[in-house]
Amino acid sequence: MSLHCCCCGGRDLSPRRFGYLRNLPCSLLPSFASSRHPSTLFLPPLCSLPNPNLTVSSRAPANSNAAAAIPPSAPRFREDGLDDEALDAFLADLSPKEQTVLLKRQRDWRRALHLLRRMRSLAHYLPNPFHYNVVLRTLGLARRWDELRLCWLEMAKDGILPTNTTYATLIDAYGKAGLVKEALLWLKHMRARGVSPDEVCMNTVVRILKDSGRFDEGERFFRGWCNGKVEFDVLEIEIDGSDSISPNSFLLTELFKSGSRAPVSKKIAPGVEDGPRRPRLAATFNTLIDLYGKAGRLQDASDAFAEMLRSGIAPDTITFNTIINICGSNGLLSEAESLLAKMRERRIEPDTKTFNILMSMYASAGNVETVLKYYNRVREVGLCPDIVSHRIILQVLCERSSVGEVEDVIAEMTKAGARVDEQSIPVVMKMYINQGMLNEANMFLEKHCASTGISSKNYAAIIDAYAEKGLWKEAEDVFYGTRGTRNKNDVVEYNVLIKAYGKAKQYDKALSLFEDMRNFGTWPDGCTFNSLIQMLSGGDFPDRARELLGRMRDAGFRPRCETFSAVIASYSRKSMISEALEVYQEMKALGVEPNEVVYGSLIDVFAEAGKVEEALHYFNLMEESGLPTNCIVLTSLVKAYSKVGCWREAQELYAKMKTLDGGPDTMASNCMINLYADLGMVAEAKLIFNDLRKNGEADGISYATMMYLYKNMGMLEEASGVAQEVQKSGLLTDCASYNNVIAAYAVNGRLKDSAELLQQMISRKILPDASTFKSIFTLLKKGGFAMEVVSQLESCYNEGKRFARQAIITSLFSMVGLHAYALESCDLFLSAGMPLDSFAYNSAIYAYGASGMVDKALNLYMRMQDEGLKPDIVTYIYLAICYGKARMVEGLRRIYGLLKYEELEPNESLYKALIDAYKIAGKHDLAELVEQEMRFSVHRPNDDDSETEDLEIYDSYI
Repeated sequence: MSLHCCCCGGRDLSPRRFGYLRNLPCSLLPSFASSRHPSTLFLPPLCSLPNPNLTVSSRAPANSNAAAAIPPSAPRFREDGLDDEALDAFLADLSPKEQTVLLKRQRDWRRALHLLRRMRSLAHYLPNPFHYNVVLRTLGLARRWDELRLCWLEMAKDGILPTNTTYATLIDAYGKAGLVKEALLWLKHMRARGVSPDEVCMNTVVRILKDSGRFDEGERFFRGWCNGKVEFDVLEIEIDGSDSISPNSFLLTELFKSGSRAPVSKKIAPGVEDGPRRPRLAATFNTLIDLYGKAGRLQDASDAFAEMLRSGIAPDTITFNTIINICGSNGLLSEAESLLAKMRERRIEPDTKTFNILMSMYASAGNVETVLKYYNRVREVGLCPDIVSHRIILQVLCERSSVGEVEDVIAEMTKAGARVDEQSIPVVMKMYINQGMLNEANMFLEKHCASTGISSKNYAAIIDAYAEKGLWKEAEDVFYGTRGTRNKNDVVEYNVLIKAYGKAKQYDKALSLFEDMRNFGTWPDGCTFNSLIQMLSGGDFPDRARELLGRMRDAGFRPRCETFSAVIASYSRKSMISEALEVYQEMKALGVEPNEVVYGSLIDVFAEAGKVEEALHYFNLMEESGLPTNCIVLTSLVKAYSKVGCWREAQELYAKMKTLDGGPDTMASNCMINLYADLGMVAEAKLIFNDLRKNGEADGISYATMMYLYKNMGMLEEASGVAQEVQKSGLLTDCASYNNVIAAYAVNGRLKDSAELLQQMISRKILPDASTFKSIFTLLKKGGFAMEVVSQLESCYNEGKRFARQAIITSLFSMVGLHAYALESCDLFLSAGMPLDSFAYNSAIYAYGASGMVDKALNLYMRMQDEGLKPDIVTYIYLAICYGKARMVEGLRRIYGLLKYEELEPNESLYKALIDAYKIAGKHDLAELVEQEMRFSVHRPNDDDSETEDLEIYDSYI
């Protein structure tokens, strides 16, 4: 598609007259595939509300001669304290044109209305349609519909019939207020009076239709006007009894009056005929081009521009702005740049809006540097940035977290007397919050919101920025903080603060806020209930969520499917099947159709319970409702079959999942591996596991299940190999994953590897749990620790005694030779400055003795006695080890004497410790003597049940 510039020496046009358009690019809007409804990147600037005390315009009036005839003090009659008599004398000296200029200068509707009424009270005043048009426009822009109605009636009382200008003014005012239907009703009023819209009025109607997204109607109205027959019936205006708003009721009444006052002939009823005509205003073509651009009809926009040139109408800055905006909205950045260059070549100066469009265009493309370039260009060409310029640049810089540059822009705005637009305040606040600069955020908010205040929508955006970071206290401070002139919180602010409480799991605060809403004159809406219900459901409080679900229905709100789904899922997670089904039935009774999440939750809860038939029932209902089957639901069914050992059915489902997009997920594969593991089907499980490993989808559960399978099948080397692979893969992220690998190493006798993993786990601040200590006890037994030692450690752990965990870990590290870690762990309780039990001293004596620091071990023994603790069997076993390492034969003889003379109960573990100690000390003859004594004194079998416990360990993990 090309935008043909037919004026360049083209037919029916004088090249001299249109020389400024020579050499325009022949493809301003080239062909490309685009959306029919592209989004507009440029947002029109928000005009600042005028100060009622400031009535003199900063711009020169349209009629400078008339304006010059009005004394500068004229508009300030209120401030100067002029009474009505003085004002009447002043107005009587003004001509009608001067009176019109005076009315136009008034920015406050009260002043304008008072002036008009004083004019009407003058003795020689002749009713003037221009005066009414000005006041009607002022009232419309201020949205003072009752006053506008009265002014309209006064106009009729004065015998002034509405003109095209009057209708264009009213249509524009209602359209800008968002009352499109009411604006179009004025067209029917025109038809009833037999008034045909002129070009300005027609352009106003097309613009209103364009801005409301009714592009086809706008084009048809334009075409009908050009053809000389305005087709009012092409406008889809529906009038029904439900429209009870004041402006609409007033319009319907006036239409009735006008119909009875001036009957309309059948000839002009469907439309008003004036003969073919052509638009002559650049504004008309600008509106038409923008309409086509927003409708995504770029070829039509190009044709409209070409028609504008063929008609001899010179494009202005607004024309180029519109086309640049269309290019930018469709990603044609180079074309937009070319148009900007052509503007300068043809001596059409860009305005601030031009640069705003370009800034917005590049901001959407993520080109921050170019945005900054055009922001600086605004001043370079002698223009001033407006509110939109500042809004765009702040948005871009905040998204880039350029704190210093943002503060420079704000300082520059303050210096120029400009305020930060309220839409930019949440953007700047979010930047500060994301950067953790909470003090700066508070100071910024106080400076820019404390005195003037901002809308509830923007306060909610600020609260939400805190909520996303879990900063519920700060969000609460904003909610309850100073609001300038507005003290009442809107429902949207309540909703966002409830969200903040929910993310921080402050459920009681959220519910308390909800209960307090009505006390402060704000009623919860559907979003309030939905947020609370989903919050409580996510926190596993399904009963409280269900109670709110009932209150939501009582309040007249219809819960969404997602709301029911959250409650059902919450009950399902807690295996509360009957309650989940009750909510499902309530949902169906209300006519809310379940989605795949609802069915998935029900199928999963039955699958967890092993109820295959019920799970299949809801799966069939899901298929009958036309919802697509997904891997999550099929995985739940695989799980259900796994629970009851139906491996063939599970296998068929798994094969079906392979035919879906993406194939089975890791969870489904793990379910199959677990099923095969329970049935001892090694080859089948290994096949799926290898596929997961090949695709990089194997997780900790996959590896743990395979270790469990190999162990149960007696394939200890394979189990150990999988454990080693887990350790290298980086899947050791929590206590459970460490436990699985430690257990696999323990079963295969890799004691030191297990202890090193335990140390790694502790260094990563992952606390060992009961399963970890169960493995440690097995490791101690496999490492040759006496049963009395293990029993003592297990007993103190089960009783929850102080320092029991440290003593157990110390014993393990000492046993495998990790003496540095053992002494580090030992020091945790020795230096705590708190009383110790015998087991703690025993572990410390062993740790220091095993590391060769016998003197330190014996000192601890003496310290133990000084504290009144008597040595037990475990103490003597560890002392025997220390004496043997130090070759202290006399110490060994003392312990042997206690056994020989029955001061200690005969104990096989202690005898064995003495035998080993004598051998270490080189006294083999004494070792043989003790061994002979043991044979006669102790008669019990060697009962090592560590192998039996290996299976129990794996059963507790998987």
